[in-house]
Amino acid sequence: VFLIVLINIFILFEFWLELRLSKIHLIKSKIKTTLIFFQFINLFTILIFPAAYIYYREPNPVGAFIAICLYTIVFLKIFSYLHINYQCRQTLLEKKHDSRRNSTISKSQIIYPNNLTCKNLYYFMFAPTLCYELNFPRSSRIRKGFIIRRCGEILVLASLQFCLGQQWILPILRTLDRPLNQYSTLENIERLLRLALPNHLLWLILFYVYFHSILNLIAELLCFGDRYFYRDWWNATNLYEFWNRWNIIVHDFCKRHIYKPLVTQYGFNKFIGSLVVFLISAFFHEYLISVPLRMIRPWSFLAMIIQLPMGLAVKRISISNKTYGNLAVWISLILIQPIAILLYIQDLFYRDFIKDKIYS
Repeated sequence: VFLIVLINIFILFEFWLELRLSKIHLIKSKIKTTLIFFQFINLFTILIFPAAYIYYREPNPVGAFIAICLYTIVFLKIFSYLHINYQCRQTLLEKKHDSRRNSTISKSQIIYPNNLTCKNLYYFMFAPTLCYELNFPRSSRIRKGFIIRRCGEILVLASLQFCLGQQWILPILRTLDRPLNQYSTLENIERLLRLALPNHLLWLILFYVYFHSILNLIAELLCFGDRYFYRDWWNATNLYEFWNRWNIIVHDFCKRHIYKPLVTQYGFNKFIGSLVVFLISAFFHEYLISVPLRMIRPWSFLAMIIQLPMGLAVKRISISNKTYGNLAVWISLILIQPIAILLYIQDLFYRDFIKDKIYS
């Protein structure tokens, strides 16, 4: 709770920096450079502070995971916020917003710097998107029936997730009474296969609850018009298609704020742009797991990196037969996650008594 409340300090500090920059953007000064420097210090602190707090205070891993997820979301949102406002300042400097263009803008449309208000910033912070816009698409009304259905889905499916975890996954993990390297290969394969199905069911339910129920509920309450949260990733014929389809929110952020600037502004080729996006994604996957567990391990990072060569192999398969390509995507989804789970549990043996952690 302390971390969640404290996050407002970073948000409001960024807001103050943007206000200051909007007033001096037409002049070159050391103050302007200093303010931009503090923007990046603020971003860096958003990632470092919760990690340090969790490491020293040792909170419950579930609460720590929720806090780290929120800080990561705020980090990405603030990055988008400062990037778009920077582009707006550059547009003004290049005199693209002349009087003729302003005269054609609807009175209901917000233009820079009129967007720099607490209301506008906090609407973006709560909106189900990582990409900042001065004018978000809005729906005309809040549908009560839609909200009731989404709340019902969240309650039912969250209960189902809890039951699956308690009755199916934990009993499998409880059979681990010694490190994995002390089991035979067949025993480890058997445990992996037993864990794969319930873990994948849990992942599918989590996907539906978050991307369909929760995000649509938030969008409805905020009258947020853009409900394009995912595409038909289940029909993906290779892993690259899967990553482009399953999380449109993150995909749009990476494309807009990382990939396009690298390719169009800095002259990198498309492969380098895609590689940088993949490495950053791998870092955040590891960050979201290692920090709450207070273990710096490479398993989530490697699970992402290994999908680069796997993606090439699956793509070659899909060229000759798209059905086989889709099958390969599903097999990788079903097996990679339980392998990572078992590897993290292996490391927990060397840090804590695993029975105390799981049974509690």
